[in-house]
Amino acid sequence: MNALVPLPVLLPLCATGLSLAFGTRLGRFQRFISVAVLTAVTALSVILMVVADRHGPLSVHLGDFAPPLGITLVADRLSGLMLTVSSAVTLCVLVYSLGQGMTDRDKETPLAVFHPAYLILVAGVSCTFLAGDLVNLYVGFEIMLVASFVLLTLGGTGPRMRAGSTYVIISLFSSMLFLTAIAMTYAATGTANFAQLAVRLAELPVGVQTLIQALLLTVFAIKAAVFPLAAWLPDSYPTAPAPVTAVFAGLLTKVGVYCMLRTETLLFPGNRLGDLLMAVALASMVIGILGAVAQTDLKRLLSFTLISHIGYMVFGIGLATREGYGGAIVYVAHHITVQTTLFLVAGLIERRGGTTELTRLGGMARAAPMLAALFFVPAMNLAGIPPLSGFIGKLGLMRAGVADGGGWAWVLVAGSAATSLLTLYVVAKVWNLAFWRAAPPGQAATGTVLESGDDSDNDSDAGPDGMFGTGDEGIRTTPPPAGQASTATLHGRAVTTTSRLPHPMVAATAATIAIGLAFTVFADPLTAYTDRTAAELIQRAPYIQEVLGR
Repeated sequence: MNALVPLPVLLPLCATGLSLAFGTRLGRFQRFISVAVLTAVTALSVILMVVADRHGPLSVHLGDFAPPLGITLVADRLSGLMLTVSSAVTLCVLVYSLGQGMTDRDKETPLAVFHPAYLILVAGVSCTFLAGDLVNLYVGFEIMLVASFVLLTLGGTGPRMRAGSTYVIISLFSSMLFLTAIAMTYAATGTANFAQLAVRLAELPVGVQTLIQALLLTVFAIKAAVFPLAAWLPDSYPTAPAPVTAVFAGLLTKVGVYCMLRTETLLFPGNRLGDLLMAVALASMVIGILGAVAQTDLKRLLSFTLISHIGYMVFGIGLATREGYGGAIVYVAHHITVQTTLFLVAGLIERRGGTTELTRLGGMARAAPMLAALFFVPAMNLAGIPPLSGFIGKLGLMRAGVADGGGWAWVLVAGSAATSLLTLYVVAKVWNLAFWRAAPPGQAATGTVLESGDDSDNDSDAGPDGMFGTGDEGIRTTPPPAGQASTATLHGRAVTTTSRLPHPMVAATAATIAIGLAFTVFADPLTAYTDRTAAELIQRAPYIQEVLGR
C-alpha cells in the first residue's frame, strides 16, 4: 500500500502533460482526462484514509534515499482525511467549471490553460498534505502559487490582473519567509525531515525553538488568512471566476491551517504559543465577521466570513488538547465543503441575477426556488444551525474550551458563540436581500448580456488606466451597473443571464451540499475518526516510527 502514497501527486502532474499536449484540439479528451484523474485521486485518497486508520501511517522515501537526503511522503489519518475531502471538492468544482465553460461556449486561448493549471493546483495541494519534510512542503506551496496565479488571472482582465498581482506579492513574501525558516531550521538541526525534527528540535535552546516556531506560524498564518495577516484575501478572491474562487476559498486557506496543525503537534508540542494562537483566533473571528456585516457584495461578504471562521480552527489548535484538535479537524472538513458551496452558489446567483451586489438583487426565492434551496442549506450550515455539521464542529470546539477552563478558553467560547450569531445575521441578510424581498427596479432582466468592466464600451467612468470604473474594480466601493459583472465567465468577457441554470453547474453545487450533509448524517463515525486522529497527533510516535523505522 505504501506505493499508493505518491499517486495523488503524480497522477495530476502526468495528466497535466497530456492536457497541455492535446490543448483545445481535442477539448473533450482534455475534459475527460481531468475528470478521470480527479476521480482516481478521490478513490486513492479514500483508500489511503482507510488504510491509515486501520493500520497506521504509510510512508515512502522517493528514490529509496533515507532521511534527511530523500523526499519523504507520509499518509496518516489527518492527511488521508484532508486528501479525501479536498479531492472530492475539487472534482465537484471541476464539473461546475466544465458546465460553465460549455454553456458559455468558451473557446478562448486562456481556457486551454485552465485544465493544466487546475491539475497542477490539485497536485500542489496533495503534495502539501503528504509532505514529510519542510522542503517538500515548500515545493507544494510553490506549485500551488504558480497554478493559482494562472487561475486568478484567466482572461487577463484589469481587475483580475490587479488582484492576482496582490496575491502573488503576498505569496512571494511568505515564500521568502518560509525559506528563511527552513534555512534556520536546517542550520540548527541538520535536517528538514519532520520525523527527525520532532526528535532534534527538543534538544535546542528554548529561544531557538520559539523563534523557528514563530517564523513557521507566521508563514502558515499568511497562507491561512489569519488576522492580522488576512488583508489580501477580500481583494484577491472576489474578482476570479466562481469555480476558481470556490476552490481557493475552500482549499488554499485550509492548507495553511493543516500546516499549523501538523507543525504544532509534531514539531512543537507543549503549546508554548497557545495564548498567542487563541488571541489571533479571537481577532480573526470578530474582525472577520464584522467585516462581513458591513459588506453588500456577496463575494466580498463570503470572503470575510472565510477569515472569521478560520478563527474557529485556530482556536482548536491553540487549545492543544485532544478535544481541541478533534474539533478543529471536524471544522476544517466541514468548512472546506460549505465555503466552496457558497462561492459556487454565488456564481449561480451572478448568472441568474446579473450581479452579486445585494442591493441590486431580489425576488429570487420566487423566480429561482432551486437556487434559493442551494443557498439556504449551506448558509444554515455555515451559521451552525443544529443538527448540521457546522453546529457539530462548533459544539466540539466550545466543549473543548469549557473542558480546558483557562481564561483565554472561556473568552474564545464566548467569541465563538457571538461569531456564530453574527454569521446567522449575515446569511439572513443575504437571504432577505437576494431572495425574500421583491426584485428592485435596477435588477438585470433575463437575457441581459453581462460584460466585464474591461470590455465595456462605456468610457464615461473610465479610471486612470483606461479601464471601466476607478481603476480599483477588485475593491469596488459602488455597485456595478445592472448588466455588467466582472467575474461572470472563465475568460472574463460576455455572458447572458438566464432563467434556466446550466444542469452541470447545479448538479456540482448540489454534490458539494451532499458532501456537507454527509458529515451530518455520519457525524458519529466522523467525530470518532477525528478523535483517533487527534490522539495520533498528540502521541507522535506512530508517525516518527513509520518514517524512521524505529
